[in-house]
Amino acid sequence: MRGLAAILVALAIWTAGLLAFADRVARSTPAEEPAPAQGIVALTGASDLRLEAATRLLENGKGERLLLSGVSRKATRKDMLGVTGAAKPIFDCCVDLGFTAADTIGNGSESAEWARGMGFTRLILVTADFHMPRAMLELKSAMPEAQITAYPVATPAYDAAHWAGSTEGARRIALEYCKYLVILMREAVLSVGEGPRHPPATTPAS
Repeated sequence: MRGLAAILVALAIWTAGLLAFADRVARSTPAEEPAPAQGIVALTGASDLRLEAATRLLENGKGERLLLSGVSRKATRKDMLGVTGAAKPIFDCCVDLGFTAADTIGNGSESAEWARGMGFTRLILVTADFHMPRAMLELKSAMPEAQITAYPVATPAYDAAHWAGSTEGARRIALEYCKYLVILMREAVLSVGEGPRHPPATTPAS
């Protein structure tokens, strides 16, 4: 009986956390207009809307440069120009492509390396609404010295406000919540260790 009670308590806690997570995602869009930063990072994925949104931010002066993280190695700059819908002069001068990231952990590492190379410590992160909590954790873990502003983009195939009414919606939010919990636990374990896990920001030579 005690074992069953413990399972029920754990399930209740997990469910409460899931509901809070889903509500956070639903309330995140439409995103507020962000304050200008130094760099903009957009994570590639199933939808190109996040890349288009990041490009609009760049064109509106919200950042000096834009990194598209997790680009397929088969994609060319010409391909990505068409996907983003950017004006060619802006794309040519101010958009960088990252080809090394294969997952969200890789996105964090790739984005941090790019930002440090540019001397950026103020970033705007653009990704899908349901993916934003985990993406923010990964980027903050990879670059704890940075000030990061979230700019979540609504996912057309996923109705965040009515996720429970769809089998696919429930599956997606539950899976993303579980991944989010894993990252939280990882960060809690790592925080027990001594010393910084990442190098401090450096100022580029003039």
